Amino acid sequence: MVLQQQAALPAWGTACLWLGIVLHFLLFAIRPLLDRPGVKLFAMGLALVAGFLVGFGWASLRAEWRLAEALDPAWEGRDIRVLGTVASLPASFERGSRFEFQVEEVLTPEAQVPSRLWLSRYEGSEAEGAEEVNEDIQPGQRWAFTVRLRRPHGQMNPGGFDYEAWLLQRGLRATGYVRAQPAPERLESGLAWPPMLWVHRVRQSVGERFRQVLDQQALGGILVALAIGDQRAIPDDQWQIFNRTGTTHLMAISGLHVTLIGALVGWLVNGLWRRLPGLCLIWPARKAALLAGGLAALAYGVLSGWGIPAQRTCLMLGVAVLALLSGRQVGAGRILLLALWGVLFMDPWAVLAPGFWLSFGIVSALLWGASRAFSRGAENPGWRARSLRAVGQLGASQWIATLASLPLLLWAFHQFPLIAPLANLLAIPVVSLLVTPLALLAVLLPWGPDSLLLGLAHGILQGLMWSLGELAQMPVWQVPAAPGWTVALAGLSIAILLLPPGVPGRLLAPVLLAPLLFWPASRLAPGALRMVVLDVGQGQAVLLQTAEHTLLYDAGPAYGSDDAGRRVIQPYLTRLGVDTLDGVVLSHKDRDHSGGWDSLVQGVKVGRLISSMSELPGVEPCYRGLHWTWDHVEFQILHPPAGTPLVGDNRDSCVLRVETKAGRILLTGDIGVREEALLLAEQGRLFPPKCCWCLTTAAPHPHPWLLWRRWGQ
Repeated sequence: MVLQQQAALPAWGTACLWLGIVLHFLLFAIRPLLDRPGVKLFAMGLALVAGFLVGFGWASLRAEWRLAEALDPAWEGRDIRVLGTVASLPASFERGSRFEFQVEEVLTPEAQVPSRLWLSRYEGSEAEGAEEVNEDIQPGQRWAFTVRLRRPHGQMNPGGFDYEAWLLQRGLRATGYVRAQPAPERLESGLAWPPMLWVHRVRQSVGERFRQVLDQQALGGILVALAIGDQRAIPDDQWQIFNRTGTTHLMAISGLHVTLIGALVGWLVNGLWRRLPGLCLIWPARKAALLAGGLAALAYGVLSGWGIPAQRTCLMLGVAVLALLSGRQVGAGRILLLALWGVLFMDPWAVLAPGFWLSFGIVSALLWGASRAFSRGAENPGWRARSLRAVGQLGASQWIATLASLPLLLWAFHQFPLIAPLANLLAIPVVSLLVTPLALLAVLLPWGPDSLLLGLAHGILQGLMWSLGELAQMPVWQVPAAPGWTVALAGLSIAILLLPPGVPGRLLAPVLLAPLLFWPASRLAPGALRMVVLDVGQGQAVLLQTAEHTLLYDAGPAYGSDDAGRRVIQPYLTRLGVDTLDGVVLSHKDRDHSGGWDSLVQGVKVGRLISSMSELPGVEPCYRGLHWTWDHVEFQILHPPAGTPLVGDNRDSCVLRVETKAGRILLTGDIGVREEALLLAEQGRLFPPKCCWCLTTAAPHPHPWLLWRRWGQ
């Protein structure tokens, strides 16, 4: 984690690895002296330092290898012929699909490209270089493509998705698209390597069969996600329900799902094995059940795409199974540490994912606080006592998981659904014990029973989603971004709360948790103005804040099936602790300025809407003369002229003037040169060049995505 926060890769990172290894040898050398006073404490400190150095050095070495595999800048934007293999499930979007491509050979002389690419293949011929798709892309297929590439580039917004880090984690060191000419050529596949390509083929086959059987059912995407971990078919309105009820983790292949599948298979094998005495003479039923359950969990984890929760669970189960098969006892804490080591060894960038911290954090909390609750009632073997004990264990687990996830969710997403404990108490048994096993049975029994099984699972899901939809109406606890020390104190408070009753200091826990829960949003003084220009790519979104009000000028562009409203603006507003926009000005109807409006209005309350797009519901026409004052800051519309018919094109762009004691700001949208000249002629005397700055995205300027220039010069 320390390495990932560095602005540049340190030159001494690899030296840390070798120094850490030397210190580990020193620890082995002083093992005979551990009984002496002070040596044990010294050894513990030395072990911590050595572990940190090895981890830092290994992550640095991996980063050095990956960063060395970069696209030559001289080959950006040029045609390159490459031969390779489709290495992932294709992700469909509005005009085509995207996929990972493993390069086997570069056919263009002298061209240097990374070994893994993130490619787009377009349908139709609207965009330059787009290609008419005649054959669907399948994982494991070998193709010869002509591509145009560029180095990774992502948007940089606080609280937003870090696209460049995501590409780096997956080893994708260049992005690009497939060219139409020379035409793509399908090659014979041969033996696919690595073996995960075969898994992707199976996953895509299962997903297509599920979609055919379910025939556009509303909840079909959830069943596909539960079976193979492909969440792309879940629509936004369903994600909204999961987010507001705290059940999003159930739509991923969580550790709970993997564990339950392993336990179910182990229970079945144990029951069948005991009924065949000949098998029991060969091998004990208990060991056979352990091995079968572990293999089933591994198979399900791989089928789901091998995400961090699946990795953690499979590693933990693998260590536990091997220990029990060998007759050794290994503590749960050591198993968790071994799983943590395995995940970070395979993927040092896993620490960048909130799911990493949620997965290991919740499991650590369960191991820390659940043993007490799980041991109650063990002395009474009656079925009623066992039933009550199971209910108590489920409730205790849910309570501990809720407490553990509270600081993590507030740190990562700045919000926590208050209804989450009740929603999870309802959803976890339904999804984990009914829906997921039915979906997996449909995978294993594809001839005939799959339609019956999937229909039954879909019916159960309909009832669950109706209940979650009602619970989603409950409020969500939202806090602005707080300093890191508040998160550390909150974690300590959770650890204290999970201590046994009567332990001194438990009453201190709420005090430690309070700073994170009630951290105040930053406020401006009356008359002050904060302007933030969000990075939305080709387009514009500007946030203006006064002491008590917030205004958004333009909502950014649409990105295929996604848009800036959901991807950029809403996460940033949540980070600020803003759940209501007092005003929104949509300058005109071009998609790079208004493409994010539809999703934005679904997730954020909007007070006043001003736009040249007269077709919007509840809109206030954008005309010169419109004026208001917020907290001693003046806002005025300067264009278009009053009485002009509004059609929402560039000529009708709303020009907003904002004035404070410190100066003036002009937001011009996409007005053209003619409109600028008219505006200067009419209003130029109000804008001395020394104190007025203009933010524009008009096409005639050299940098259409963002340009600051002195007005009138």
